Amino acid sequence: MSSSSESSIVAVEPLPVSKQWFVYLVRAANGSLYCGISDDPVRRFAKHQSGKGARFFLSSPAMALVYTEACRDKSDALRQERLIKKLRKSAKECLVASYQPD
Repeated sequence: MSSSSESSIVAVEPLPVSKQWFVYLVRAANGSLYCGISDDPVRRFAKHQSGKGARFFLSSPAMALVYTEACRDKSDALRQERLIKKLRKSAKECLVASYQPD
C-alpha cells in the first residue's frame, strides 16, 4: 500500500461582481426634480429625453441630469432613492447644488 499525498484541487468560482447602480435626479422643464435609479444614468436620461422611460416626463420634458450618486448595488440604490424621494424639494435642491461630477 503506497501512501501518496495527493492534494485535491478544488475549483473555486469567483464571486460575482455586482453591477454598480446609481440614484439620479433629472430636472424637468417645469423645474421639478425626478428621482430614479439605473445602472447607467446617462443612458436612462437619454430615454427620458426621448419620451420613453417614465410617465413623469409626459407633462414636462426632461431637461438635464443634475445629480448622480453611486451605490454599492441595486438594493442600496433603491434605499437611497426612497430616502431622497422623502426629502423636501429644498433639500433635493441642496443635493443638486452640492453635486460635483467627476
